Amino acid sequence: MVQHQLRGLFSVIDDCSFRVSNFDMLSGDDVHWWGAVGDDFQNLTNGFLISDSNLNQTYKNDSFIVHLLKNVTWDQIKVLSIWDIPTASNFGHILLSNYSVNGGVSSSNTEQPTMFENCKVLSDNYRIRWSFKEGENMIDIGLEAAIGIQDYMAFGWANPNASSSLMVGGDVAVTGFEEDGMPFARDYYITKYSECMINEDGTVQGKDGVSFIRYRRPLRSNDNNYDLEVDPMANMIVIWATGLVKPPDSLRPFYLPQNHGGSYGHLRLNISEQVNDCLGPLDAKDKEDQDLVIADKKEPLVISTAPALHYPNPPNPSKVLYINKKEAPLLRGNATLRNMSETIYFGGPEAEGVQADPAELVWAPDRNTPDLVYYQSLYVPKMGWKVHVVDGGLPDMYNNSVSLDDQQVMFFWTLSENSISIAARGEKKSGYLAVGFGRGMVNSYIYVGWVDDSGIGRVNTYWIDGRDALDVHPTKENLTYVRCKSENGIITLEFTRPLNPSCDRNARPECNNIIDPSTPLKVIWAMGAQWSDDHLSVRNMHFVTSKRPMSVLLMRGSAEAEEDLRPVLAVHGFMMFLAWGILLPGGILAARYLKHVKDDNWYRIHVNLQYSGLAIVFLGFLFAVAELRGLNLDSLHVKFGMVAILLAVAQPVNAYLRPKKPGPGEEACSKRVIWEYSHIIIGRCAIVVGIAALISGMKHLGERYGDENVHGLSWALIVWFLIGALTVIYLEYREINSKRSRISGRSNWVLGNGEEEDADLLNPSRQMTDKVSHSSERMEIQLEPLSR
Repeated sequence: MVQHQLRGLFSVIDDCSFRVSNFDMLSGDDVHWWGAVGDDFQNLTNGFLISDSNLNQTYKNDSFIVHLLKNVTWDQIKVLSIWDIPTASNFGHILLSNYSVNGGVSSSNTEQPTMFENCKVLSDNYRIRWSFKEGENMIDIGLEAAIGIQDYMAFGWANPNASSSLMVGGDVAVTGFEEDGMPFARDYYITKYSECMINEDGTVQGKDGVSFIRYRRPLRSNDNNYDLEVDPMANMIVIWATGLVKPPDSLRPFYLPQNHGGSYGHLRLNISEQVNDCLGPLDAKDKEDQDLVIADKKEPLVISTAPALHYPNPPNPSKVLYINKKEAPLLRGNATLRNMSETIYFGGPEAEGVQADPAELVWAPDRNTPDLVYYQSLYVPKMGWKVHVVDGGLPDMYNNSVSLDDQQVMFFWTLSENSISIAARGEKKSGYLAVGFGRGMVNSYIYVGWVDDSGIGRVNTYWIDGRDALDVHPTKENLTYVRCKSENGIITLEFTRPLNPSCDRNARPECNNIIDPSTPLKVIWAMGAQWSDDHLSVRNMHFVTSKRPMSVLLMRGSAEAEEDLRPVLAVHGFMMFLAWGILLPGGILAARYLKHVKDDNWYRIHVNLQYSGLAIVFLGFLFAVAELRGLNLDSLHVKFGMVAILLAVAQPVNAYLRPKKPGPGEEACSKRVIWEYSHIIIGRCAIVVGIAALISGMKHLGERYGDENVHGLSWALIVWFLIGALTVIYLEYREINSKRSRISGRSNWVLGNGEEEDADLLNPSRQMTDKVSHSSERMEIQLEPLSR
């Protein structure tokens, strides 16, 4: 078997005919008997018809004779296949040994993994097949069910001493498929679901919507505590069940069966008896096993090649096409522009590229596009698969759409005056889809969509304030136009909600769930296997979640990922704090309050601090521009920063152009006074704007990166500047008292000739004192009374 549930027995009758018995097969399009010289991709696709008989129907345990064409002999056929010509599909094949004149032709004696001696129907969509050879301590079991890829198949033996529940004490094997399509088979002893360490040699096949897993188990095991002994001659009770399987999560790193949901049972079975009550192949309603990728309008699809693992239409080359990291998925595209003239680009030799330089292929289906087309490589056949062209979709119902973190969820929205309509669609199979507003699952508002056991789509709202199931609190948000559906395991949820809930914010948590279209909306997501409308528990835990929130710009129609704080930007912040919070303010304080220091040391301190701070500002600015690869003035923080830098740069230029200072006893010229005013005002304004840039930078850090320490750092920054402000107030108070003392005559001596650099042209009282001290050039010492 390769696909279409093909099974049967083959035997050669003579040189021109063969017999097929117990033949099962689901119908195809144009199916024939096919011959090839090898079972590889190249030889099978270059094969040939060997019979006029066609196989365009479903077969159920049928037997018949097939005659070869007159020009076909057995020595030409190394592989006999059942082949669907339109799709170049191999339904199944058998290898033939070398032809000899005396011995004729014979088939390979290799045991096929899908063939068993016995078959028993467990339910309408679940069967067990087995082979047992007397004298051996092993039994080969094949579990076959028309179920979803997310379901498990369980089968085992009940405890013969069980009095009430046959499940308790049972020894069962739980089989299924992992997310990557690989099979698993686990041995369970049903009490507390203790897992036994038995290695299962499994063979797997999942085609046409039917799961098939083969494994082998011993009749008598060395584990006497948990494994039950199987008596091959006795009528023993066997138990079975199917249901959803829960993928691994952060608590349990292995696949676990969920509740069987009513699909279970038991019967008596004697494995030594010959039984075959399986009439025909299982026919699943949903035969699409592969992944589904929905091609939304204006959303790019990433096409690449990779080794074939589970190609849906064998045979196939060694490498096939992958779309958005999914192997040869079923692609669904929307044909919406049905009344407009569109140019359609179908590709060609120019449509090729590599990962570093990809080529762009734009295709817009129109009203003449068939419902089913195929995407393929131009040069290598059978690398792609089907494209279903359907009418409309979510992109046509919503004005904006973005792909959330890890490209696993699509987020759609349309803004109205007082409300917002939202839709979310998972890009992988799951039991439920949850989207939330917040920086993480904790302290977030969550919308969960799932389909319940009765097939009804549900969307519930929650407020999460912790990491346990008890911390997930149901809310009563005002949702309208609520819809949820599951298509091939893909969950889509939709709802409309008000932007501002009309309730008291102190009444319920959901009343604070306000959406401001002008502010980036932080969106997160999660997927899990099963959701419950009432009591939540560990079984409802997600198996995959977003790694970081996305900032969705509702009015702009775009999104950007929340990034971790980059080390270079952290250095940028520290350097700016060092410059604007310590060095530059320190230089101003030196010029204001250290003029009493001898030898003009205050001036050297002032200049050194200012130039050091300015150099660090430039380095911090260059680090940020280099890390962000450009300068974007959209942010308030960047605007404040650029203004502060311009003001800081103006100070050295201002100092270079300063007018000559007045001589002893001379009045300052108007240019000198204007320079004094401009130098002081620009310097102080630079400090104020620089502090605003630091504070806005902390706010920007919290909005963009969601750093947990931003709140504490912001308060530390505010406290630092408050301490600085209090220090300035204290120093200014001392300066005022000192000036009052000099004017009132408390100082004993005033020495000097008035040529100091510390003349304060902005202080009239200081100027008056200087005038008095220089009223007579002949006097070098002026005596003043201690009191008047």
